[in-house]
Amino acid sequence: MLAGLQGSGKTTLAGKLAKWLKDQNQTPILVAADLQRPNAVTQLQVLGEKVGVPVFSPEPGNGVGDPVDVAKKAIAHAKKSQFSVVIVDTAGRLGVDEEMMQQAIGIRDAVSPDEVLFVVDSMLGQDAVNVAKAFKDGVGVTGVVLTKLDGDSRGGAALSVANVTGAPILFSSTGEGLDAFEPFYPDRMASRILDMGDVISLIEQAQRTFDQEESQKLADKIANEEFTLQDFLEQMQQLRKMGNMKNLLGMLPGAGKMKQQLEDFDESEISRTEAIIRSMTPVERNMPKVLNGSRRLRIARGSGTSVNEVNQLVNRFEQAAKVMKTMSKGGMPNIPGTNPVQMGGGVGGGYIGGKKKDKKKKGSKSGNPAKRAAENQGLSFNAEPETKSGSAFGIQN
Repeated sequence: MLAGLQGSGKTTLAGKLAKWLKDQNQTPILVAADLQRPNAVTQLQVLGEKVGVPVFSPEPGNGVGDPVDVAKKAIAHAKKSQFSVVIVDTAGRLGVDEEMMQQAIGIRDAVSPDEVLFVVDSMLGQDAVNVAKAFKDGVGVTGVVLTKLDGDSRGGAALSVANVTGAPILFSSTGEGLDAFEPFYPDRMASRILDMGDVISLIEQAQRTFDQEESQKLADKIANEEFTLQDFLEQMQQLRKMGNMKNLLGMLPGAGKMKQQLEDFDESEISRTEAIIRSMTPVERNMPKVLNGSRRLRIARGSGTSVNEVNQLVNRFEQAAKVMKTMSKGGMPNIPGTNPVQMGGGVGGGYIGGKKKDKKKKGSKSGNPAKRAAENQGLSFNAEPETKSGSAFGIQN
């Protein structure tokens, strides 16, 4: 039985718990006993369909039906159909009141649940203590579930709630996705509160998402300089399966100090990158060197982006491929701005070492062929010439 205030995320958590139990080889059934909140029954039905778990919902809700009677009938139905776990979603209120508590007590007495899980929004802060005490005294609590741990709060209220209820914190919900649900680990929560990150959870999520054999093939490709934009696309799609990127980055040590950077992170950038790569042909994905100006223009138009964004993606990919190759061989990547040899370098920048240039050489030394020709002829060069069809990046007027 799930109990808690309205807005704490009970219904969504019911779907997450059902999916988690199903993955544990259980046969759960969801019960729509929240007949007060508008569309609560419909929401649970949608969640049940998404996770492949049946929903017992004989009443339409929206103020119609007796939730105690629904819960009682659900137990009889579950026994008859041999479901192993029954998850009862109950109604909440914006604040603790007598009507809500009496309804919760009635459902508890009707179904005699093995677990009464108190669902609490981790963003409540110390207000959660008063709410937890009310539910403990009214319904009784055997376990606590923390929701919305992907928000600004790092879950400090967890300590107070556990102390007041005397019940263990069993699960935590860390995002909006139905996979963003996990057993609660006290040591990992302590690390989050202290801004030490949660690398272990990050590793476990990666292990659940990435195939070990495919990862080894990818590592071999990187070492042999065979890493392509197609591989990059596939890895990006795997990464997105792990959940919200802000949440993943927030698991890194010191993430609290990068709060503003995480807030500014634009998740849609990943979608734009994916759109650009999907607009490429198989040859272009596997051989980025064939991407001339006209091809880049076509890709930009096909992905709804600009040629500049296509250029930036290709440049970043080439740099990333070099870094990954160096690291796969146990070396340290030469990142511009950190290596003294490359400082001030960049594209077309300085180079220390090698053959010196002949200072007596006459004529322009410009790297731009048009500018060099103009300067050699004693002509002035316009830095922003009129753009013609078929320019270097396929931009046309």
